[in-house]
Amino acid sequence: MKRVSVRRSSIHGKGVFALRALGAGERILEYRGLVTSWPEAARHYARREAEGHTFLFGREDGQVIDGGRGGNSARWLNHACDANCEAVEEDGRIFIEAKREIGEGEELFIDYYLQVPNAKRRKSLDDYRCRCGASACRGTMLASTR
Repeated sequence: MKRVSVRRSSIHGKGVFALRALGAGERILEYRGLVTSWPEAARHYARREAEGHTFLFGREDGQVIDGGRGGNSARWLNHACDANCEAVEEDGRIFIEAKREIGEGEELFIDYYLQVPNAKRRKSLDDYRCRCGASACRGTMLASTR
């Protein structure tokens, strides 16, 4: 039985939603896509700058999974500071697991913990603004520097 569906999100663009209740610790999805280097992924997305979306997930080995090339519905997971899911890496594969029980119809979120070199010097940090609305929202999808 299919567990998730992609549809319009009230947070941002598309999102991933539970089609049935999901249990805490349940493995829901694998983040799939082309495994490549960060420099190659940056070149690829620089050519597509107007699209506004990147679907990159960094691995511990320094490689990146590009969900925009050969990816699946996991690429549509939105960010939330108080996420109900987390990413777990095993043997270079990224799995999305529920951190708590998730109700049918609920949107699935992960905390992106983005790390952007020299982000403070970029023209606008608005590109990294968080829209989750959580009471403990950091206001950004960037990882805490503390």
